[in-house]
Amino acid sequence: MSSARSDRAPSSTDERLADEWHQLMGRYQRLMCALDRELGAAHGLTASEFEVLQQLHRADECSMRLRELGEGAHLSQSALSRLVARLENDGLLERRTCSEDRRAQYVGLTAAGRDRYADARPTQRQVLRENGTDCLARD
Repeated sequence: MSSARSDRAPSSTDERLADEWHQLMGRYQRLMCALDRELGAAHGLTASEFEVLQQLHRADECSMRLRELGEGAHLSQSALSRLVARLENDGLLERRTCSEDRRAQYVGLTAAGRDRYADARPTQRQVLRENGTDCLARD
């Protein structure tokens, strides 16, 4: 940032944006903590693990390319790789190589993964109802 720009007083728009950002981050952190706590206690899942199971559940044939999964999971590639390895070790998903492009991998839910998602979904929705309604009231 140039020194000329940093010498200017922040605009009221800048301050409102900073305040909104702070509030958004607070809501996100509270919701993620509640999801981690409840999903972990009841189903042995983190919020991020549940999100991956949910994305796969919604995908055609409960399977998608690992790259596409990463785009929707909002995780770094290394974090996604560790998460997928944990879920694979737990028997909740499986990887397979794409037949058209041997470099690409598909990730799909196993029967146990579909069951765990189905069991955990009501818990996730309850946490969202109890903790996420303030997000709906905002413009």
